[in-house]
Amino acid sequence: MSTTYLVAVTLHALAAIFWLGGMFFLGVVGAPVLRSIEPAALRQRLFHDLGSRFRSSGWIAIGVLVATGVWILQLRGLLHWEGVLGAPAFWATTFGRSLAVKLVAVTTMIMVSAVHDFALGPAAGRIEPGTPPAIALRRKAALLARVNALVGLIVVLAAVRLARGG
Repeated sequence: MSTTYLVAVTLHALAAIFWLGGMFFLGVVGAPVLRSIEPAALRQRLFHDLGSRFRSSGWIAIGVLVATGVWILQLRGLLHWEGVLGAPAFWATTFGRSLAVKLVAVTTMIMVSAVHDFALGPAAGRIEPGTPPAIALRRKAALLARVNALVGLIVVLAAVRLARGG
């Protein structure tokens, strides 16, 4: 196993730990604590500030994950259309199915994160706190965050399968 491969996998794992760990921390610890903050305007500002700070770092982690993921596939010789990506036989293997699950789950997480981070989150920050529309936006954002956390678990399971050979 080459040093280059180990560096790529280490960076990939660290970015995944940061991104998923941050999402779980915000969902399990941060949001419940912030929900008890009064007045509503302060609660909204704290949610906004935490979300903005994590959003910047989280999207950097996503960029690192995508770049190192492609790098790892290249180092493993899997970025060839002939005999690999374009071959139905590859996708029928346990490894190919695990890779497909991981790629679909990662794509889903990125799309859900984009909606959460660039649509719902900013909209919730602009609306008057405590109003029915603000509560509805907060609930939608919380639902998307939970969906992303569950999909994140699928990514981890697929990654473990891939690391173990499929």
